[in-house]
Amino acid sequence: MFIEGDNLDALKLLQETYLNQVKMIYIDPPYNTGKDFLYDDDFTEDTDAYFERSLQRGEDGERLIANTESNGRFHSDWLSMLYPRLRLARTLLRDDGVIFISIDDNELPHLLCICDEVFGASNFIASIAVQVNPRGRHLDNFVARTHEYVVIYGRNASNPKTMNGLNKTGRMLEEYDRADARGKYRLLGLRNRNQAFNPTTRPNLYYSLFVNPQDRTVSTTRSTRYTDEVLPITPDDIKTCWTWSKEKVEAESALLTAERTGDEWRIYRKDYLDGADGVATTMPKSLWTEKEFSNDYGRRVIKQLFGKAVMDFPKSVELLEQLVRLGTTDGSIVLDFFAGSATTAHAVMSVNAADGRVRRFFLVQLPEPCAEESEAHKAGFSNIAELAKERIRRAGRKLEGDAGLTTATVDTGFRVLTVDTSNMKDVYYQPDAVKQETLHGLVDNVKDDRSDEDLLFQVLLDWGVDLTLPIASEKLRGKAVHFVDTNALAACFEPGIDEAFIKELAARKPLRAVFRDTGYGSDATKINVEQIFKLLSPGTEVKSI
Repeated sequence: MFIEGDNLDALKLLQETYLNQVKMIYIDPPYNTGKDFLYDDDFTEDTDAYFERSLQRGEDGERLIANTESNGRFHSDWLSMLYPRLRLARTLLRDDGVIFISIDDNELPHLLCICDEVFGASNFIASIAVQVNPRGRHLDNFVARTHEYVVIYGRNASNPKTMNGLNKTGRMLEEYDRADARGKYRLLGLRNRNQAFNPTTRPNLYYSLFVNPQDRTVSTTRSTRYTDEVLPITPDDIKTCWTWSKEKVEAESALLTAERTGDEWRIYRKDYLDGADGVATTMPKSLWTEKEFSNDYGRRVIKQLFGKAVMDFPKSVELLEQLVRLGTTDGSIVLDFFAGSATTAHAVMSVNAADGRVRRFFLVQLPEPCAEESEAHKAGFSNIAELAKERIRRAGRKLEGDAGLTTATVDTGFRVLTVDTSNMKDVYYQPDAVKQETLHGLVDNVKDDRSDEDLLFQVLLDWGVDLTLPIASEKLRGKAVHFVDTNALAACFEPGIDEAFIKELAARKPLRAVFRDTGYGSDATKINVEQIFKLLSPGTEVKSI
């Protein structure tokens, strides 16, 4: 789903339908480097008035810089823009949800402060340094920066399903050179090699273990079978400690084995290649230097899709693919409310095509105009939202073409919605101020320029129905009826509805039915509609707008 409009309003509208349902959020907000960032939170005024009020345009119509470092509220204005959006985003996350935020040095400390407040300091997971410009930025002072950050917070970081591991590849797999009935494994020493951990600093981790010389199994107690004592002591007689407590050794003794080196026993634990889910994974590191994650790769993909660099600093698709693999599972919703060139959508579709799973992307992008001198404008794109939608289409076609060479399939379809004002007419008068000659204009409460689809999506939002469900239109007794997800909802907004039509629709037994308040052919039909449904389809919830 692609939503065109201000992301603050979009996040508010998504609250009812997608509360606690989003598995992963990724955002690449404006970095507040002294250039413009525009997020209009007031839709009650026109654009010119907004530009003047926010000091972005003077009385002579000349555009001003919105947020320069000379502004006394330089950081505060940026934080005021981001804070409410993060608050709304948090409520959309599942308990095992995770948010990734791209940022640079300029606002990193302030971002961490508001994320600590919004998500809780205990839910901070990491700040990953990603090398996005190996050559360094030549305009920097004193130090040429080569990296940016991906800040990670969980909705509940204590939930073990918050993040996945990364698949082990290459030389990692070669380390698993042993096997038993459970599978391949490697041996890791149980003794802590850091000599700062010793009987003085970790007295609970310094204790004796006993080995059975016949089968090399390990126990915490001496017996007729477990006869050979082993202490965590280095070859040069320095006392250290074990990495496991005595209780953990007793609970996980099946993972321990001993091997003789000379006259001494050494204790090891088995580290299996495949986890409990049968997948070989490892934790991601906090420094990512892979060349595929650089912005050069992001620009290269844009050039491949459009023939020219229509975006200045697009994120690498490979970088976003990595985050999607870390933050999602089958059936996950991925939300990006600073969509930019829609790299997130491209990455979600690409990962789906690679592993055959189904993840959905929800993107939000302000229709920010493309500068006339920009490559995007020269290519025919009036605003960034139009560019983002076209990027998804072109990326989808490429993925479909690549999948056509194999047996893989990939779903690249998406639905486009636009944030707008209410479908209902505005009320300007107090009841006692209404005059007789104005009553005729109040008969129909729906704005004249609104379509059936506009009304349908308002109903979906009001009822909290998934906005991406399939919609089919049929004719019943000559009137158009919109069926959402076959029978989850039936909507008819045409005039002249009679009881015969109501009975035929009720026979379909939809879960919900909605009509336009002015659509009934007679007062009798309007009065009887609920009774007809109670008789023929008592489980249907009926509503008029």
